Amino acid sequence: MCDRAQTLKQQGDLPGALSVYETAVQAWPQSAVAHHNLASTLGDLGRFEDAARSALNAIKLGIRAPETRLVLARAHMNAGQLTAAQLAYREAISLKPDMVIALSELTQLLWMSSADQHLSLQPLVNAVRAYPMSAELHMALSQALEFTGDKEGAIRVILDLASRNAADALMMVRAADLLLETGNLAHGRELAIRAFNADRSSFPALMTLARAALACGEVDGASAAIIEAMNRRPDDQHVLALQAMVWRMSNNPGFEALYDYATLVKSYLIEPPVGWSTRADYLANLAEELKAAHHYRTHPFGHSVRQGSQLPNIFTVKTPAIQAFQQALQAPVEAHIAHLGSGPDPLRRRNNGSWLIQGIWSVMLRPGGFHVDHVHQEGWLSSAFYVELPSVVTSTDAKKAKGQGSAATKEGWIRFGQAGSPVQPAQPAQHFVQPEPGMLVLFPSYMWHGTVPFSGKQPRLTIAMDIIPG
Repeated sequence: MCDRAQTLKQQGDLPGALSVYETAVQAWPQSAVAHHNLASTLGDLGRFEDAARSALNAIKLGIRAPETRLVLARAHMNAGQLTAAQLAYREAISLKPDMVIALSELTQLLWMSSADQHLSLQPLVNAVRAYPMSAELHMALSQALEFTGDKEGAIRVILDLASRNAADALMMVRAADLLLETGNLAHGRELAIRAFNADRSSFPALMTLARAALACGEVDGASAAIIEAMNRRPDDQHVLALQAMVWRMSNNPGFEALYDYATLVKSYLIEPPVGWSTRADYLANLAEELKAAHHYRTHPFGHSVRQGSQLPNIFTVKTPAIQAFQQALQAPVEAHIAHLGSGPDPLRRRNNGSWLIQGIWSVMLRPGGFHVDHVHQEGWLSSAFYVELPSVVTSTDAKKAKGQGSAATKEGWIRFGQAGSPVQPAQPAQHFVQPEPGMLVLFPSYMWHGTVPFSGKQPRLTIAMDIIPG
């Protein structure tokens, strides 16, 4: 029975797997493993309170697996029960002190809840001291240091492990990328070359080799690495972003086609879903529900948000306006896909007329907040939807800035074309869109984009999503 459920999970049929696991619990109500499996699948489906109950049932039945505590911690965290989540993570770690995933997630939870670097890093710092040769723990600590604002510390952690001959190609890749980002180009390039020579089959090493060449202004070296990467993964969104950077450096007309802002970046105002008479009424309800679900003080690890919180998978929040957002999206997304049409280029060749949401989340930036320039690896089309905006973003002065090249008066606007990877010469933003409440901006996932920081006292509330062909 469990084999059948695992097969259904691998096929993406989570409801089918859930049905099998529910049957297993009914057949063997005293089986802790059956309750664990049910809890894990409920969590995957976003039924977090049910997942927590099933995980607790497994624990009451005597299961000692740290993985069950991990399932419980994630369920509590996603349900907004942050203190209970911390306790469950700590129990998992007490059962397995070198459990990297639990240590990483606890560190991130502490950081997002408190914005206190010293407090949040303690679990990982203690684990690294206890297991000084663990490459995985060093990598996790390095990431935590980076996203809590200490890139130099993140580099030291990786280089410390490398000095004791425990580094592999992936660790050299991480160190190289951090060195490049902090301007240490010669050392970063050296490590990128060493990583690639250590494992020429490694796609991350190949991509870092390309990034190192871009950072050093070496067009030919970057181009050679990107051609090889394109042969391996022609639809990889990061590869396409780096290809655009090379074409822009070399004045290749391919760049204008890949970054045809006028055609590929479009804005749409949504219509109010059924149940709301005006767009303003709907946005007011949507803002209220989203704000209530934003539990954190600051940004997660591994994402573009800075000085703001991120709410993953908004559709697990079962409130009316959030659920109705699926309906509001339908018309503009379908209009945009029809507008793009078909063609041989990397975007249009995948257009089959249908679409699925790959991921959807909400971000609430505080004043001074922004998104670093990035691309969306998991998407085909990506988006920004504006729920509630500070007055500085929508002011008359901001409107006057439309069409101007400088970002100085475009506080809180979305920008396109500014390279998020080091490059010589620099590649500044070329295209800006001024947000307004109710606006959905759609663009290729491979296109570099970020947010201009904004001032004032009001937050900036958005929803973002990635779309893939259906």
